[in-house]
Amino acid sequence: MKKRWKKMCLAIPGKIIKIEGETATIEYPGETREAMLIEDNFNVGDYVFVSEKIVIEKIPEEEALASLKAWENVKA
Repeated sequence: MKKRWKKMCLAIPGKIIKIEGETATIEYPGETREAMLIEDNFNVGDYVFVSEKIVIEKIPEEEALASLKAWENVKA
């Protein structure tokens, strides 16, 4: 019997560094990307998760920084 693996997405938190209209610029370690805002409850400085170029969730800064630190350990 063949095993079927489920696909999983691992999200890296990013920080909103600029908002222009419905577009946010998100800073990640080593790069920046743009994503669409579909809600108006996001601000510059917020840490967020993005999926399919859409900001989907705000996360607490403490949680985001812990996650980014964990990702650094994976890279090392």
